[in-house]
Amino acid sequence: MNRLLAAALVAIVTLIGAAPAHAAALLNVPIAGPVTALVSQSFQLRAQPGQSALPASLTLQANFTYGSGGTTADAWVQTSLDGGLTWCDVTHFAFTTASARSVTSVTSLKSFAQAAPTDGTLAAGNVNDGLFGPMWRVKYTTTGTYAGTSLRIDAFGNGITSLP
Repeated sequence: MNRLLAAALVAIVTLIGAAPAHAAALLNVPIAGPVTALVSQSFQLRAQPGQSALPASLTLQANFTYGSGGTTADAWVQTSLDGGLTWCDVTHFAFTTASARSVTSVTSLKSFAQAAPTDGTLAAGNVNDGLFGPMWRVKYTTTGTYAGTSLRIDAFGNGITSLP
């Protein structure tokens, strides 16, 4: 329910004239042989021109297009609070042997209970809402040998840009 409310608020603010939202493909890769803990390029949230505050939320969408073969594909969307020195799991998208799409939204407007951060070990389907840093990336692992399969994870929110 909280995620639906946050997504609705983002949509309303966008419709009434807030800064335009931006989308970024955090990850867009073909999946073939097994890989362990590969990471995408890093993205940074920045304040919009004329504003001083960083964006407060991101909507994340994972698209798994299945071809054949393979066993599992796991992707952890991560954030960094220390300029990319360490990374913390925010959510975990998990796929197997069927095409699927999954969507979640995270916000900085919620408190996050004190906990030991995870790096590529957050359980599938979980979201650490409130854990929200200025840098973002995806870590992914696959098992088995896929053919004709791809994984794409998009982030939608104000001020997301890729780092050089």
